[in-house]
Amino acid sequence: MEKEQTFVLIKPDGVQRRIIGRIIQRFEDKGFSMVAMKMLIPNQELLQKHYEELMFKPFFPCLICYMLSGPVIAMIWQGKDVVRQIRSMLGEGRNPIEQKPGTIRADYALELQRNLIHGSDSCESAQKEINLWFNQKEIVDWKPSDLNWVCE
Repeated sequence: MEKEQTFVLIKPDGVQRRIIGRIIQRFEDKGFSMVAMKMLIPNQELLQKHYEELMFKPFFPCLICYMLSGPVIAMIWQGKDVVRQIRSMLGEGRNPIEQKPGTIRADYALELQRNLIHGSDSCESAQKEINLWFNQKEIVDWKPSDLNWVCE
């Protein structure tokens, strides 16, 4: 089995709107395996580390305030080419209006600042984000019984 992993975060608007199951279903339908998931209200320190490359952007304080506004769902997904494929499933940009029909952001996100979901943009950032949000004991190493039907 391909062991590439990616980090996905359902943001407070996705949790509050109760569309977690619909999002998870899309990844499972694509054949990816969830290897970790937790619900939490992140603290400011965690969010500042996660979004450190945006720290000097004018919208940074509003982003942190929004991300502190309620619970999030942090997940690790595994599968063949999972980083690129999930990123494509989310929608390539942040603005839901500019997304291709059928992407998660096009279908569910309502505005730019509340764009519902985050996904790692590279294998390197996925590993960094996974290590930031999870410890090794929280990650389950398992093999789905249908794997031979899903992957070559």
